[in-house]
Amino acid sequence: MLTQPVPSSFAGTADALAVGVLLTEFAMLRTSLLRSQVRLYAAQSLLVSALAGVVAAGRDVPELYALAGLSLILKVWAVPAVVTRLLREADAEIAGSGALGVASEVLLSLGVAGLAFFAVDRLGINSRVLPTTALSLAVAVIGVAFVLMIVRSDVVSQAIGFFSLENGVSLASLVVASGMPLILEVAFLFDLLVAVVVFGVLMRVHHSRTSTLSTAALTRLRG
Repeated sequence: MLTQPVPSSFAGTADALAVGVLLTEFAMLRTSLLRSQVRLYAAQSLLVSALAGVVAAGRDVPELYALAGLSLILKVWAVPAVVTRLLREADAEIAGSGALGVASEVLLSLGVAGLAFFAVDRLGINSRVLPTTALSLAVAVIGVAFVLMIVRSDVVSQAIGFFSLENGVSLASLVVASGMPLILEVAFLFDLLVAVVVFGVLMRVHHSRTSTLSTAALTRLRG
């Protein structure tokens, strides 16, 4: 009788952190409070930073310590602080209504996550650093983030969806290319910083002209 090998503590910790990243993505989709979405993004970013630290310690990749530190400063503290300040200025708390009901959005996201697991399994990708399950979870996070961006009709939810999509990409990069040069990892964080500036300007301009963060008013621009 064949027995399955017992997962190591490193693999178990990595999978647990990756599962936490996906669960926070589902929580973002379910919540209707904008500040709660920002807090969930900060928690998700903290999990990604923790996973980078675990890989750095468990697989002897010291460059990832610097990446984990930069992620903590930028994604756990700076980005949520900027978005929270914009929300305070806009005096908004409730997210815009979605194109679907909450139950339908969750069911759609479950289908997208399941498709991600199936697709990664069929690709047969193996990693020497992290278990393949973490890659499936990363692709699922990216898919659910796209759903959040598409179904919600407010600027903040769409911005948080984009930022969390970057967390999914960071998680995937830890699986398939954790040994990439630090300068490339920092470049990804710089792209996130540019996106924060762009979304910040968009939020302010949109709110000043429509007195709301909902994007429903933009539909009248269609030809």
